[in-house]
Amino acid sequence: MGLRTTISERQRRLGYELKHLREQAGFSAGEAAERIGMGRAQLSQIETAKTTILTERLHELCRLYGCTDETYIAALVDLSEATGKGWWSAHKKHMEPGALDLAELESEAVRIRTHEPLFIPGLFQTRDYARAIFTSPKLGFDNVEECLKFRTERQRILTREDPPSVHAVIHEAALHMRFGSADVVQEQLLRLVELARLPHVTIQIYPFSAQAYAALSGNFAHFVPHEPKLSTVLLETPLEARYLAKQEHLLEYTALFDRLVESALAPIDVSLAPAAHSVKDSLGLIQHLLYTL
Repeated sequence: MGLRTTISERQRRLGYELKHLREQAGFSAGEAAERIGMGRAQLSQIETAKTTILTERLHELCRLYGCTDETYIAALVDLSEATGKGWWSAHKKHMEPGALDLAELESEAVRIRTHEPLFIPGLFQTRDYARAIFTSPKLGFDNVEECLKFRTERQRILTREDPPSVHAVIHEAALHMRFGSADVVQEQLLRLVELARLPHVTIQIYPFSAQAYAALSGNFAHFVPHEPKLSTVLLETPLEARYLAKQEHLLEYTALFDRLVESALAPIDVSLAPAAHSVKDSLGLIQHLLYTL
């Protein structure tokens, strides 16, 4: 079987997990490969996601490494046997691999926690707001229509039969950023209020007056699948997307998000009577901004 020329984040994650298990068990790559009758080069290629691994071999490695967590092992098998095909496959010719990885992560997540300091999260963006971003000068989006189609498809996880729970902390600065006209901004703010009506969506605004955690954390998204050990934190920069898988990093970002939640305004809650709202909660702040547009 030939080596892969393109490696997805799912494939990289499987290789990382197998290498981590081996190192925890105290085996070198050569020792582990010899114990199961595999060439050292082949095991190295599996750990670097350059080639696939048979399910039987995966179970052999788990037994060798002393891994007895059946739920975790089953999740590794799912990573190995997954085809990587989904609605995003139709966009392969037009979208970067990182966008496809993001769609696959979102599709497998049961819980998503995200922090955005300057943009409305992509899952919440209206079409006109997203278009204003994609057509902004010097951002380098050449295939605007394809990007819009892709973003719209991503948002369907919010209304599918088994949607993930999505908790977003959005900095107040993002509400002031002018992508498009005042009408576009107004539509976007109202969209946040509408989405907050969904029982699995929680939206909090992080005000300028709060502590500096938001400024220090930057933007990130934390994807938690059915097996929490395989959670992933995504950090996006203008140059690259970084995927964090180490447990210590996941714990750090879990704690960071909890601090953001604690310092942010109370979530948008449209079920409360109007008199219960003030500029001290997320809905009150949005209503105030709508009034000033």
